[in-house]
Amino acid sequence: MTDLQTRPARPPSTPSRGGLLHRGGRWLLRRWRWLTSMRTAVVLLFLLALAAVPGSLFPQRSLTPSAVAGFFRENPDLAPVLDRLGMFDVFSSPWFSAIYLLLFISLIGCLVPRSIEHARALRADPPPVPRHLHRLPDHATEEVPLTAEAAAERLEADLRSARFRVARRDTAAGVEISAERGRMKETGNLVFHLSLLALLVALAGGKLWGYEGSILVTEGDGFCNSFQQYDRHVAGALVDPDTLTPLCFDLEDFRATYELNGTPASFTADIGVQAEPGAPTEQTTIGVNDPFRSDGDRLYVTGHGFTPLFTVTLPDGQVFEQLSAPFLPRDSATFASEGVVKLPDLGDGSGDGFALEGFFAPTGLVQGGVLTSVDARPLNPQVAVIGYRGYLGLDSGTPQSVFSLDQRQIDVGALNRIGEANLSVGESATFEDGTVVRFDGFREFAALQVSHDPGQVGVLISAITMLLGLLATLLVRRERVFARITGTPVPGSGDERSTTVSLAGLARGGSGDVHERLRGLSTSLLGEGRLTQRHDS
Repeated sequence: MTDLQTRPARPPSTPSRGGLLHRGGRWLLRRWRWLTSMRTAVVLLFLLALAAVPGSLFPQRSLTPSAVAGFFRENPDLAPVLDRLGMFDVFSSPWFSAIYLLLFISLIGCLVPRSIEHARALRADPPPVPRHLHRLPDHATEEVPLTAEAAAERLEADLRSARFRVARRDTAAGVEISAERGRMKETGNLVFHLSLLALLVALAGGKLWGYEGSILVTEGDGFCNSFQQYDRHVAGALVDPDTLTPLCFDLEDFRATYELNGTPASFTADIGVQAEPGAPTEQTTIGVNDPFRSDGDRLYVTGHGFTPLFTVTLPDGQVFEQLSAPFLPRDSATFASEGVVKLPDLGDGSGDGFALEGFFAPTGLVQGGVLTSVDARPLNPQVAVIGYRGYLGLDSGTPQSVFSLDQRQIDVGALNRIGEANLSVGESATFEDGTVVRFDGFREFAALQVSHDPGQVGVLISAITMLLGLLATLLVRRERVFARITGTPVPGSGDERSTTVSLAGLARGGSGDVHERLRGLSTSLLGEGRLTQRHDS
């Protein structure tokens, strides 16, 4: 036996750096083409709409933080899981932002090349006549009693009168005519998608540079456009609090009208507007659907309620007049309202505060010692109040609502109950420690909202152009008509020639109109003659 001679094993080949870059580039190019396809853009748009659904199903921290806290209390096991998924901050969550950004990239990458290509096509002539016209779905061949020049001129005139763009070419085979119309269909399609992109940009700009603030203002009071004065505000990430429009508003009078069944029908407010603190006051009236507008800011009336007025006389003789606070309606039918009037420092050196926790009934009725409201109109205003004295906890470092007391201070005995009473306007009650409380009446308050959205004009314009683009896409039909006109000598007739006209057409979305178009052109060439040869498929 002979020993087999073996070749040394080759080391495994390693791809060159250039090959890796080439393959990586091709992979990125495929991914880019996939991302910038119209199909991907439609899928991302659907995903964006789907991702926005949780924002309407669950309370959002940016809008109603108290509702989020209430959801946590009611669902202690489910709420933390939803919070980790971003269900309470949907529109600022990473996954929603990722979908939004990918949709932007997809639309831009898809629409920019299509727009450039369409702009070139608008300047270009209709395409040349195909070599084999009989292969098109609708075609006809006709012998006409006209010269080739006359037939070409008549065809061109008929097509131009039908608003076709016409290109005439002289070739070795004869005269060729290409006609096209309906490019506005593609223009409308591009306008629709570009407007959709502009709409998304306007919405994003409105969220980034826009803000919204809400405040309850009692008749005779006012406020200035500052985040520090609002009861609640939401601001975009790029909003500078120091650059807000320096408007100031005074609520001079508020009026509410009611239906026959007692439900509120409309709200109007007379306000005084100052362009800046100390400027002359401009008088105007606003309503629910009639806001005040200035420099992109809008002031709305969103609701109303009642502010009871009290006079408190302490045992040492101190008198506090016109103590008030807005009471929030808890029943929209009767406007039964609840609230708290707080007096943090009595000024007697004890450090104690005083508070009235109350229930206000615009039309009060006492049943079994319990006060209720039977009508939203202030026909018989009454209040049920409970007096407290002690530490209110306002400087404890824990935030608390201005519309309720800190229950912890009551539980630990720092804030003590000193009496209760049901009062009509003008009536007084003396509590256990000698404090006298008198119900002096009420004033109405308006729930006002200031909104600033720099993207609203862009949203409106984008929505209108989207509608126009969609109408153009749906209503405009794209058609192409081709004709080849040839003249051949007639045997035995000297210079006499016969003219053959070959017609064909294409239409996007069906060929019925093209069929009638070719019949009309043939009739124009022949008079009332009929087609000698026709093929439809």
